[in-house]
Amino acid sequence: MSREAYRTSESRAPNSLMPWKGRHMDIDVSAEIVIDRTRDDVATYVENPENEPVWIGGIVESKPLTDPPVGVGTRVQRVATFMGRRMRYTPEVVEYRPGALLVMSTDSPFPMTISYEFEEASRGGTVARIRIQGGGAWYYKLAGPLLGLAVRRNITKDLRRLKALLESEGDEAS
Repeated sequence: MSREAYRTSESRAPNSLMPWKGRHMDIDVSAEIVIDRTRDDVATYVENPENEPVWIGGIVESKPLTDPPVGVGTRVQRVATFMGRRMRYTPEVVEYRPGALLVMSTDSPFPMTISYEFEEASRGGTVARIRIQGGGAWYYKLAGPLLGLAVRRNITKDLRRLKALLESEGDEAS
């Protein structure tokens, strides 16, 4: 029995998690899925930068720039591809609640906040949610509404990949 829930949303209203509050944001996209693993299992996997190239489709490299454990101020250098462009950026953890919330922010290559949320699902397992908020560089602004659609598609695929990885690990452990 597969218990999956996918939800995506898009809005243009900034919120308090945005370090550039008040500026117009080009995208605000989120997706979620239920994973048949404990909240701690899911959060621990996602919070480890070494796992990013495995479950995040656009990440080519991910390297922690600060020592463990993860916390506010943790920085990770990422190399990613998106819409045919390769980019290097260094998000920093700006909000952290162990096992519940990880919020990272960067201004390069454009202002962006990436949030990972984890909560107990009502019927067991964990609701994992990703939210991307940001202002695209000029070449992404040209894409207009396609940018939000591309981001939504990518984070939905990332969550599906995360679910498949973690649930198959759980099956192997049984």
